[in-house]
Amino acid sequence: MADENIPLGAVKSLRAAGLEITSISEESPGLSDEDVLRLSVERKAVLITFDKDFGSFVFKRRAEFFGVILLRFPPKSADFVFSMLKKLFKSGIEFERRFIVMRKDKIRVVPFL
Repeated sequence: MADENIPLGAVKSLRAAGLEITSISEESPGLSDEDVLRLSVERKAVLITFDKDFGSFVFKRRAEFFGVILLRFPPKSADFVFSMLKKLFKSGIEFERRFIVMRKDKIRVVPFL
């Protein structure tokens, strides 16, 4: 599930590459962060976002989550975001019950078991 801040062009490219992904900006623009996180849990969908607030929800508030991918690189273009996510999805990393921080040159995985 792509948060509102993920470029629609990247979402459409991921769909074209065969990934089943929904976008908050298409389905429910303006949805609060809490509701976005809740929706991802209900759908059992990993949330992809540029919003650091989700780290606070997970680590400080201990909010329930299915999986979060926090992107920490400048979103130069939709194509760049797509290429970075494509690289992540090909990495073999397990996303469920993980908080993943992806930088341009590094991926950090925090498991919650």
